[in-house]
Amino acid sequence: MANVRLEFKSSAGDADPQTRPVLILGQLPNLHRVLWSDVRGKLQPRVTEEIWKNALGTLSPNPTDNCPLYLNLATVASLPSRVSRHNSPSAAHFVTRLIRSCLPSGTTRCILMVCERSEVFASACAIARAFPLFTRRSSASRRADKKSVSVEFLLIGQNNGPLELTTLKCLESATEGVRLAARIVDTPCNEMNTDHFIEEISAVGKELGITPMIIRDVELKERGFGGIYGVGKAAEHPPAMVILSHTPEGATQTIAWVGKGIVYDTGGLSIKGKTTMPGMKRDCGGAAAVLGAFKAAVKQGFKDNLHALFCLAENSVGPNATRPDDIHLLYSGKTVEINNTDAEGRLVLADGVSYACKDLNADIILDMATLTGAQVRRGIATGKYHAAVLTNSEEWEMACVKAGRKCGDLVHPLVYCPELHFNEFSSAVADMKNSVADRENAQSSCAGLFIASHIGFDWPGVWVHVDIASPVHAGERATGFGVALLLSLFGRASEDPLLNMVSPLGEDEVVETPERDTKRRRLV
Repeated sequence: MANVRLEFKSSAGDADPQTRPVLILGQLPNLHRVLWSDVRGKLQPRVTEEIWKNALGTLSPNPTDNCPLYLNLATVASLPSRVSRHNSPSAAHFVTRLIRSCLPSGTTRCILMVCERSEVFASACAIARAFPLFTRRSSASRRADKKSVSVEFLLIGQNNGPLELTTLKCLESATEGVRLAARIVDTPCNEMNTDHFIEEISAVGKELGITPMIIRDVELKERGFGGIYGVGKAAEHPPAMVILSHTPEGATQTIAWVGKGIVYDTGGLSIKGKTTMPGMKRDCGGAAAVLGAFKAAVKQGFKDNLHALFCLAENSVGPNATRPDDIHLLYSGKTVEINNTDAEGRLVLADGVSYACKDLNADIILDMATLTGAQVRRGIATGKYHAAVLTNSEEWEMACVKAGRKCGDLVHPLVYCPELHFNEFSSAVADMKNSVADRENAQSSCAGLFIASHIGFDWPGVWVHVDIASPVHAGERATGFGVALLLSLFGRASEDPLLNMVSPLGEDEVVETPERDTKRRRLV
């Protein structure tokens, strides 16, 4: 599916399934509300109204089900009819699965997504995850034909007209961001080292008319970025901090997104084993998500100052590698004794959030990372599908969970209790160590607290840490996780109506008064 062009249309038009295969997808109650006149143009002459109704009658989702309507060229599939409170009402994960398993093959295909308007954004991002861009299969390089999939939404319930052009444009931007992030994460380090990642960032900057600021190699050390430099100094391709800045007129606050971009993680001298090292190309998932989300957010009109910080390094082994017992001076001015070179992500992020605080004067700092083994291995902390969130604000903790349900990038809170947990990093010779003494004491929370300590636990701004180590991939494929979450979470700072609707402070909760606007966006 790497050469697939995804097109969102208000109407995909009518076509014989013989020439354009089709998948009709939705929750069973919604499928039963669809009129035959709404779907017959995509099914006739191969499928009659009687076949359509009989197929719906056979569906019994547990949690999903599907039924072929005509050979393998037309299929109807049912999502779970109900989901729990910790899942997205859109059942986004099942949307991706059903498309991968049920969408007929063909050069030109159609997906008819039946849902409510509030589920359009999450469903579109879920559809995008089913079409990864990266492949190096030799058969793919020999194919000259480009495939296209047209996506049409058939809305059920209130406000059920066709999608507006502005909505379609937002879906295009968001899904491009999801697929960009997934492509970067899927690409191995021999093709996605720090040099290549900087090229990706520069390409996005060029498209948006933004020149990136790049701090690289020994300049990192000279300017005090001991975390990023210490992690990446042994690699052939030097580490870097890259910043994209969007500063529109009339901005009322400054937001910083900080992404962990470890293009490969061997573990350093605390080296990983043969079973845990494969897949570490995905350790740049946080930075990839920040890049995809920044591109989409700016394209759709972001009303506040937005800075995207990319902390790029390869945690490699070599004569110049950081050793356990080494002490690094980080950008915050704090010293860190290294007791585990495989706890490197927190070091680069500590420099990133500190820069956002000290130099960018950010009001809100969100760092996103594939950070801890407790989150990734077996999904210990929050499972395989939910990211873990740690924040100094109860309001933002709730907002993250709500945004996850609205966009399909699910999130669940971690314990925030620095007074009980931060002593895990106690050092006799430095301000702190970089890894915990007791790995069974809220390990994922502690890793996040390490990052927060470099802006200070008494910092008056909002700090949010999102650990996406587990949901950054599904099987051997990247998901582009985090792009939809950032767009939804900060939807109130967007000029786009759809992003406003899927923000944690939805349209039904808005008080339309000018004096309330700034405060409303300051929350989310």
